[in-house]
Amino acid sequence: MTDNIPLQPVRHKKRHDNKRRDGCCPWSRCCGGGDFRPRTVWLGHPEKREQRYPRNVINNQKYNFFTFLPGVLFNQFKYFFNLYFLLLACSQFVNELRLGALYTYWVPLGFVLIITIVREAVEEMRCFLRDKEVNSQIYSKLSTRGTVKVKSSGIQVGDLIIVEKMYISTFFSTVFHHKGSCFLRTDQLDGETDWKLRLPVACTQRLPTAAVSLVHDSFFVIKSHKREDGDPPVNESLSIENTLWASTVIASGTVVGVVIYTGKELRSVMNTSNPRHKIGLFDLEVNCLTKILFGALVVVSLVMVALQHFAGRWYLQIFRFLLLFSNIVPISLRVNLDMGKMVFSWMIKKDSKIPGTVVRASTFPEQLGRISYLLTDKTGTLTQNEMVFRRLHLGTVAYGMDSMDEVQSHVFSAYTQPPQDLQASRAPVATKVRKTISSRVHEAVKAIALVHNVTPVYESNGVTDQAEAEMHYEDTCRVYQASSPDEVSLVQWTESVGLTLVGRDQSSMQLRTPSGQILNFTILQIFPFTYESKRMGIIVRDESTGEITFYMKGADVVMAGIVQYNDWLEEECGNMAREGLRVLVVAKKSLTEEQYQDFEARYVQAKLSVHDRSLKVATVIESLEMEMELLCLTGVEDQLQADVRPTLEILRNAGIKVWMLTGDKLETATCTAKNAHLVTRNQDIHVFRPVTTRSEAHLELNAFRRKHDCALVISGDSLEVCLKYYEYEFMELACQCPAVVCCRCAPTQKAQIVRLLQERTGKLTCAVGDGGNDVSMIQEADCGVGVEGKEGKQASLAADFSITQFKHLGRLLMVHGRNSYKRSAALSQFVIHRSLCISTMQAVFSSVFYFASVPLYQGFLIIGYSTIYTMFPVFSLVLDKDVKSEVAMLYPELYKDLLKGRPLSFKTFLIWVLISIYQGNIIMYGALLLFESEFVHIVAISFTSLILTELLMVALTVQTWHWLMIVAELLSLACYIASLVFLHEFIGKYSFFYVYFIATLSFVWKVTAITLVSCLPLYILKYLRRRFSPPSYSKLTS
Repeated sequence: MTDNIPLQPVRHKKRHDNKRRDGCCPWSRCCGGGDFRPRTVWLGHPEKREQRYPRNVINNQKYNFFTFLPGVLFNQFKYFFNLYFLLLACSQFVNELRLGALYTYWVPLGFVLIITIVREAVEEMRCFLRDKEVNSQIYSKLSTRGTVKVKSSGIQVGDLIIVEKMYISTFFSTVFHHKGSCFLRTDQLDGETDWKLRLPVACTQRLPTAAVSLVHDSFFVIKSHKREDGDPPVNESLSIENTLWASTVIASGTVVGVVIYTGKELRSVMNTSNPRHKIGLFDLEVNCLTKILFGALVVVSLVMVALQHFAGRWYLQIFRFLLLFSNIVPISLRVNLDMGKMVFSWMIKKDSKIPGTVVRASTFPEQLGRISYLLTDKTGTLTQNEMVFRRLHLGTVAYGMDSMDEVQSHVFSAYTQPPQDLQASRAPVATKVRKTISSRVHEAVKAIALVHNVTPVYESNGVTDQAEAEMHYEDTCRVYQASSPDEVSLVQWTESVGLTLVGRDQSSMQLRTPSGQILNFTILQIFPFTYESKRMGIIVRDESTGEITFYMKGADVVMAGIVQYNDWLEEECGNMAREGLRVLVVAKKSLTEEQYQDFEARYVQAKLSVHDRSLKVATVIESLEMEMELLCLTGVEDQLQADVRPTLEILRNAGIKVWMLTGDKLETATCTAKNAHLVTRNQDIHVFRPVTTRSEAHLELNAFRRKHDCALVISGDSLEVCLKYYEYEFMELACQCPAVVCCRCAPTQKAQIVRLLQERTGKLTCAVGDGGNDVSMIQEADCGVGVEGKEGKQASLAADFSITQFKHLGRLLMVHGRNSYKRSAALSQFVIHRSLCISTMQAVFSSVFYFASVPLYQGFLIIGYSTIYTMFPVFSLVLDKDVKSEVAMLYPELYKDLLKGRPLSFKTFLIWVLISIYQGNIIMYGALLLFESEFVHIVAISFTSLILTELLMVALTVQTWHWLMIVAELLSLACYIASLVFLHEFIGKYSFFYVYFIATLSFVWKVTAITLVSCLPLYILKYLRRRFSPPSYSKLTS
């Protein structure tokens, strides 16, 4: 027998806003746009499908096998820098333009391309292997052959999959669960910490377990079902409560589900955007400088031809001069920067103080040194999502963590006193009689143990099987499931003080006392927590006494008007909130049998109403919510990740503004912001009121405008309205805030905020997250940092940098980001200086010899100058640092200096240009003045002086010496001296160095004099500057 199941149609999204996918789920109309297509699913027979569905694979790669080489080459040559050198090399195939050997131009360009291709290939291979690991996750599939193992990538629409307590990689509809329900953890998908209750389709629960295991004989319906065995057809609807989503986790137990959506139709995939090719701001700035250098190259070439009065074929002369002065734009710049980035990435990975850090995009580590806005997720990033009970407040007495043993003794005494006393203590007492502390504590603990939606689940632990554990209430096998971790923490606390929740189903609840007695309670009514009501209630009957009690807990803002008058509730709630605790107010009301019967009749009648049902039900419930007895306040703390507070303090002192974007509730987000000190104690918080219209948004923005130095808390819905009508005004105000908290944020909203910050401020952004719901934000940011969470690696795989803890972010930015940026700036400017020096000498040489387009140095010397003679000392600048890492962490204000981009600016560029022109002129004119009878003496003197000048300039630039720097200097000098000795023998006709000349004292003193004149003034200027105008870091290193 086969079942055809027309399901709710698939929704295919339209693309908006630069490849961004909007929408919350593939089956709802809430996001607007898109078309519906119905589908028929054959249970256990995916081969019978009538249409094709996407494969269930994750792909984070930028290229495939065919697009890799064209894609890499396009990304390289779309920039002016590399395109210029490609045209330059190609021009050497024209005989009239050739100035030297082809290898002079093609070898450096080929070297650059090979390094780039190898680097991209390594990163793509790593990405491929990571995706392969995720796509190879093994699941159990039910088939006609029984249970078979299948990889995640092999799952198809229609497959019946057995899902145990694990991470889900596709979209299911629940078929069967042994308990009739299960909890789903969705924090990796949408950032919400509340667990979602999921129910199987009702008719499947009436089947024996064996029937579900036999696919070809099984009977299952979702939307519409036609029976072939003559029995009447069964119709059941599919709701969101019957679904399990990809990128979520089954909290416990085993579920059988049919696959409905796969691959790119999953909600987690539709909530993310395609990975884009990120270009670092530093690379764009270097690209801009190369355009300026190219402009200078064209101007110099035109001036040379103009001084020849445009004689003869002057247009060819322009091209020859362009080639002759091509060193003005150094091709070695790209090689050095790319190799430097690889070294910086290696240093990050090898840093023992941030273990487990992975650099997934080694193309822009220097970006980490210029971050202005940090956008972080909350759950799993700032917090551990582990709630800990911290305080119980009874009004006149409060119990903290250090005094919980007193609470335990009160509970123990309440259940170990004689039966008659116990009966008396449980009987209703007159409100005039003052209760003892012991009885008040007992009532508060009992209320907390009853008013919740927690379900204890028993699992096999290897010694005791599940059925036995459930029968005997084995503590070691018990796991609590609930829709919120707050609820679990409260129940775990009551267990720690002696009152344990051991059993629960739809209609009853069992508590175990310290003496081992089981208390049975019948659940008469449950009023679940909603975002609008901010409270939950439960009516229970104590089976031993027959008492009916209405318990309620909720936020202080709503409970203040429900409980009896008191003078301490508001003050104590404020005190506990300031400590970063989540506060709940617990109250109760005793009901007689008549009162409850009256309420139940009205409640049932209200639920049967056709019109205004929700309003009528709420009105009936509110009739009970009056003059309730205030029992206690509870304070629960969401455990922060290690060292979150000092890390945020470091980031704030470094001039980085932190925005928290979370899918969690407003109260939870605000509480975490206070607890993490994202909002400092002396800062006010402006909670943006919910707005739905343009006029409401206008009024609220005006109210916010009047606040100063105030942190902003806003919900995703209000944010959407503000951005729709007042995008510019809102972003202007938000960017002035010291901190911003956006709650109830959809994943695509997070990416939108990042994009708006980039567009409105022009500053660099860094996004940090740990879940699949953070992938869009991470990919959109200039720097994406993924935190390897407890569940899933989607954020880590999609990020540019992966860390294991949030606290590592401080060192990643303050130390590695700062060093990478400063080193890259020094390296780029020194490479430009090196090329401008030799280009200046060529210009002087040509102008002296009647503006002839003749090269001063032959090809071997040109290549040797930028490689074996100076490459090692210049590249050793990647090891330089101005302060120790401990100082950089201790004084994050040093990072703030980098946000203005001073290490690489037009000012510093101009200074290095002037230094290059000065040294090039000194060396060339010095050689012309001091040379003797032969022309080759000019080449020998000038080139030797040039090499020594470069080595000394590296020494002048270095701020902290590393032993490898000294080795590089000595090695380069040794290579040059060796080449002087053997140059004539190996170069032959290109030799301009004769041993008889370079061994003379005349050669030595001339080279020494020229080198001193070119370098000594710069040393003096450096000393005077450090003496009278020292940089900020020098004060810390002295």
